[in-house]
Amino acid sequence: MDVADKVVLITGAARGIGAEVARQLSAMGARVALVGLEGAQLAEVAAQCGGKAWEADVTDWAQLRAAVDGAVEHFGRIDVVVANAGIATTGFVRSVDPAAFERVVEVNLLGVWRTVRACLPHLIASRGYCLVVSSLAAIVQIPGNAAYSAAKAGCEAFAHSLRAEVRHLGVDVGVAYFSWIATDMVDSVDRHPVFGPLRRGLPGPAGRKHPVSAVGKAVVKGIAGRKRAVHVPGWVGALKLFRALTPVVVARQAPKAVAAADRETAGGA
Repeated sequence: MDVADKVVLITGAARGIGAEVARQLSAMGARVALVGLEGAQLAEVAAQCGGKAWEADVTDWAQLRAAVDGAVEHFGRIDVVVANAGIATTGFVRSVDPAAFERVVEVNLLGVWRTVRACLPHLIASRGYCLVVSSLAAIVQIPGNAAYSAAKAGCEAFAHSLRAEVRHLGVDVGVAYFSWIATDMVDSVDRHPVFGPLRRGLPGPAGRKHPVSAVGKAVVKGIAGRKRAVHVPGWVGALKLFRALTPVVVARQAPKAVAAADRETAGGA
């Protein structure tokens, strides 16, 4: 796929990965429809890209449908959807705020479902491409990240089912798997007094943060190739081959670091 002149709708486009993907796509001639919250920030990104912005919450059907309808009315079609909107919360299952946990699942998983459902008729009409943003967390589930891991694993499974359902209609579906990326979301984890040290203490490349520009390049390449998977960094793709072993490794390595953090977040219980 030549991305020039293609209409790409991106959710979670006000900052981070969504904004970077929009900038890189627009630099290659794509026309970008940006959907997200933080209206002023979203409008600024749209101005940088020569695109159009719609402020909408992916957990709100009415807002999301209005944004999709507005994008189609403005651009005439949708060729590509990047279902990227996501949030995170840190916390152990026994002490995390239940509302925060459920909000992560609502945005990261149900928001993807709603985005795809709203855009799917237009992707079928254009025989387009859908990229669902999952995560390394769908492959490796670390302590304190249960909500995010569950939601992103759900995104991966959803995308695989969707691919089988729409292939005969000319629509291709990809899944993006990113490790720790230098975004506001990951930086906020690093600032957390309990979970920041846990994240930074991950061994070797597992704890390294990668520039958001690398994600932008990988996503643009994935869209152009209508790829089944996009990985940043590249070793994430190889790790998928050993995913049955990752829970065993995490379970063996976690107790030493987790015990003190669990006592602190659970009030010493």
